[in-house]
Amino acid sequence: MSKNTLLCWLANSRGTRDMTPRDVYLMRAAEIIAKVDGEADPALKAEFENLARAYLRLAEQAERNDRADIPYEPPIKAANNP
Repeated sequence: MSKNTLLCWLANSRGTRDMTPRDVYLMRAAEIIAKVDGEADPALKAEFENLARAYLRLAEQAERNDRADIPYEPPIKAANNP
């Protein structure tokens, strides 16, 4: 996902009330990418870029988790047999 796509998405976001975990991660990535543009220190700029990529990976994982319709079933407790 490009920087412009993320920034457009952020501008058109529905607000935090309706946001999925994927949306939250994308918003964080967009915020960090916006900081990259104003950063003069190359080391700090690289760290911001790494952090933004990590948030993008989290967004991808959250999207996969949403599609993986796997219900959680708690383990069955064993009956106490004396």
